[in-house]
Amino acid sequence: MDNATYLDVALRLANADLATVDDLRAALHDEPWWADRCTDDDLAGLRAVRDALRAALGAAVDGDGDGVLSRVNALLSAHPPQPRLSGHSGSWHIHVASAEAPPAREVAAAAAWGLAQAVVDLGTARWGRCAACPNYFVDSSTNRAKRFCSPRCANRVHVAAHRSRAR
Repeated sequence: MDNATYLDVALRLANADLATVDDLRAALHDEPWWADRCTDDDLAGLRAVRDALRAALGAAVDGDGDGVLSRVNALLSAHPPQPRLSGHSGSWHIHVASAEAPPAREVAAAAAWGLAQAVVDLGTARWGRCAACPNYFVDSSTNRAKRFCSPRCANRVHVAAHRSRAR
């Protein structure tokens, strides 16, 4: 299990606009083994997971430790990882659900596990909400001063500030 990758899945899913299956596939761009198999059924199931992830991340941003605990545990109860050793494609690795499971089952378990492990590793002080958009992020900077989810958001705010000053 690669917990860092699963945290990335959790954040991408939490920040995704899941209006269409293509939106879901875009959120899972780094995992084509899931993205290529996604259907409308997966989309419907993962919308609820996305909302639960957002609630847990919101509790972390707000410093609500009890809220984080209850929300992450609810995610783990609803979508428990069921590790399975796999040896296909010439390498050994672990899936968090059966290889035959629908993508939504494995994505949900991976996201729940990734978020739980990140809370264990980082606590609740490293979570943030972007100052330019509604996205969540984990702040891995040394001085814990991250304010944006991406360089794109940071650039957009800084360019707007520059243009405002130049007027």
